Amino acid sequence: MNFNNVVIDGWASHLPQNIVSSADIEKRLAPIYEKLNLPEGRLELMTGIKERRVWDVGTTPSSLSAAAANKLFEKNPTWKEEVDLLIHASVCRDFLEPSTASVVHEQLGLKEDCTFFDLSNACLGVLNAIVVASKMIEAGTVKRALIVSGENGAPLLEQTIHRILNDETINRKNIKKLFANLTIGSAAIAFTLTKGDNTSDGLKLLGGASMVDSSANHLCRGDGSPHSLTMETDSEALMKAGVILAKKTWAKAKENLNLKATDDFWAIGHQVGSAHEMLTMQALELEERPTYITYPFLGNTGSAALPVTLIELLNQKEQPQKGQTIALLGIGSGLSCVMLGVQR
Repeated sequence: MNFNNVVIDGWASHLPQNIVSSADIEKRLAPIYEKLNLPEGRLELMTGIKERRVWDVGTTPSSLSAAAANKLFEKNPTWKEEVDLLIHASVCRDFLEPSTASVVHEQLGLKEDCTFFDLSNACLGVLNAIVVASKMIEAGTVKRALIVSGENGAPLLEQTIHRILNDETINRKNIKKLFANLTIGSAAIAFTLTKGDNTSDGLKLLGGASMVDSSANHLCRGDGSPHSLTMETDSEALMKAGVILAKKTWAKAKENLNLKATDDFWAIGHQVGSAHEMLTMQALELEERPTYITYPFLGNTGSAALPVTLIELLNQKEQPQKGQTIALLGIGSGLSCVMLGVQR
């Protein structure tokens, strides 16, 4: 997978103000912790997540995605009239039908010949959308694409806490499939993509690789709406299968990007937690590479996790310099993996 003339030229994030710490969650779960003899501080110790942010239950993904896009357009007002492709790439959606993208389109007031659709693929949705949009841009069917994601973990967090406290069958074994739910946070992002000929700034999309292992689709499954979300995850099995797939994908991505161990580049992983970060970077032999993490203060924000981490990195004093490559190491339950290289 290679791209010759596509640039991510705009980006913006939208984050909630409501902070929920891991200690706050454990206080609410104190009766169960006492019943099952679980040590206090277990959640942060296991995940490295000190806190996550949430919007109120019922907040629609479309409103979050539109808010992120509006922040982007505040910096570049004329771009709104150029958008001829809108992809909504969240795990969270307003409803099953019509597309959440249709609601975002209306809220933003985009032009009537702008194509829109949802692209949902667990935590990998935004990277999948970047690949799809880039192919359309290079084919000449799209001038400017807008990719948005609005993830609100509050319904999943609240429903999981309620279930744990009220399910009399909860024990030390079956509670494990619910712990991943307690790491989920919230964030919204927006990216614009266009031909490199149209701009002298931004992140040049170089290419990468995509691979899947659909035999692992049963390891994490969820369902719901803006008011109610459910999910069960075999975290250990998912992480094991994910690392195997990540190694295969990274080998192919390095080849396509012509990246060598001696090259100077950054690497950003999907933000699940400390164990996933450590195992992935070790397996890919990237533990010495400069990186940036957001999971300690944002948790796992689904499809927004890797994109918002990239955006946060680009706001730091210490960030990739002009000409440096950033490897984006995306993975989502299912399992599906996309790893892309972008150049500062």
